[in-house]
Amino acid sequence: MTTSTIIILVTILVYLGGMVAIGAKFSKKNKDTSDFYLGGRKLGPFVTAMSAEASDMSSWLLMGLPGVALIAGLAEASWTAIGLAVGTYINWLIVAKRIRIYSNKIDAVTLPEFFSKRFGDNAGILKLIAAIVIIVFFIPYTASGFSACGKLFESIFGIPYMTAMIVSGIVIVLYTALGGFLAASTTDFIQSIVMTISLIAVLGFGINYAGGWDQVCQNAEGLAGYLNFTVTHGADSVSEALAGTAGTKPYGALTIASTLAWGLGYFGMPHILLRFMAIEKVEKIKLARRVASIWVVISMAVAIVIGIVGYGVVKSGVVADLQDSERIIIEIAKVISGEAWILAIVAGIILSGILASIMSTADSQLLAASSSVSEDISKALKIKINDKKKMLVARVSVIIIAIIAMFIAKNPDSKVFEIVSFAWAGFGATFGPLVLCALFFKRTNKWGALAGMVSGAVMVFLWKFVIAKLGGAFAIYELLPAFVISLIFIIVVSLITPAPSKEVVEVFETVKSGKED
Repeated sequence: MTTSTIIILVTILVYLGGMVAIGAKFSKKNKDTSDFYLGGRKLGPFVTAMSAEASDMSSWLLMGLPGVALIAGLAEASWTAIGLAVGTYINWLIVAKRIRIYSNKIDAVTLPEFFSKRFGDNAGILKLIAAIVIIVFFIPYTASGFSACGKLFESIFGIPYMTAMIVSGIVIVLYTALGGFLAASTTDFIQSIVMTISLIAVLGFGINYAGGWDQVCQNAEGLAGYLNFTVTHGADSVSEALAGTAGTKPYGALTIASTLAWGLGYFGMPHILLRFMAIEKVEKIKLARRVASIWVVISMAVAIVIGIVGYGVVKSGVVADLQDSERIIIEIAKVISGEAWILAIVAGIILSGILASIMSTADSQLLAASSSVSEDISKALKIKINDKKKMLVARVSVIIIAIIAMFIAKNPDSKVFEIVSFAWAGFGATFGPLVLCALFFKRTNKWGALAGMVSGAVMVFLWKFVIAKLGGAFAIYELLPAFVISLIFIIVVSLITPAPSKEVVEVFETVKSGKED
């Protein structure tokens, strides 16, 4: 290894060690499973805001978004970012406060438990199905994070993929299993800061390597459709983008609507909704919303600009032979590390930022999936265990689910972002409409809730693997049609079946008043 590579490795190891230390620290604060899975509802506004957004963004922010912008230009990257920014703000605005009050009122510490208690489902059917959905979508989602970690270390240090993936997974499991929700949320907060530093550093160095801002603009303006919001540059690879011969592809209203639909996913993301449920005081949500929304808008805008700057960096020859556009930040970090030993530390921080974006999502997914096993499925099946054993089961569940995810991630050629996209659609369509109806539609009953979850989940699979294959107008993101179908089923089935009980309605009216107990 070169001196710069060793410095990068040491920087990353210090970062990973810090994450494990946080897990060990918070392990002493977990007295029961409520603490382990929801932190005793003690999160401050800044930790709530930043951990929610860090756990949301994943490696998509530092790899996927710049990569799309580099080869396709503004249209696809920007409309996706706009959809996510709007979805983030609306979710914080209309969902956060009410689900915090509601979940506290009915003493629910997981999303499946919230559905079960909200609709008076004493049989536990809703809880069981919701828990199964979380496991089905979160295990491969977590696997995609482990896979991304493995690829990152393999490409930088030449460490075998399996070794790198397993070591990364062990670190994530350690601090998650030790510290639970508080550890995951605190590390996510720190990781969001590391991600921010990484974005700023890459942007600054990238503009310099590309020949200055004027040269960046000149390069972008020279490609047809690159800076257009209604057409997209037609390149499918970095080499095509550099050649400048790909032309343009239409980016019409239906495509834009499909892309904006990414924002609908927020209403059904368990790991984000849990942050809303865990904030210490309802009064702090307004501040948290502002912090989260500002960070999301700025960070995604910077990521898109990095993609455009990255095109200039590659064109200038500073980064040579880039085959995968999603690796542009990694390659810029390598160039930075070769200039001076002090800059190798900066490169290490940048690469730690990519690692942070992956880990901040994986830990939250592990926690949500394990809660479905140890809390929701065990309760739905009427398995009784004491609090001490519950904590043991909770930690063991994290480990077992991580092992399964590692097994799924053993193939280094797996398409990380295809898995992320599908899982996002799965949660958005299965839970999103139900969360909104549970909070704002009094007439919703358990039969409507059941129909909505099942129809949403089924439609995601059906649209993705059958209907979308027809092409044309059907080739849209599966989240949009599945979300609409689920919403229709919830409303129609709720209206044609018996109304919810008087007790359920009374709790709804109490929560609607906006007052916390």
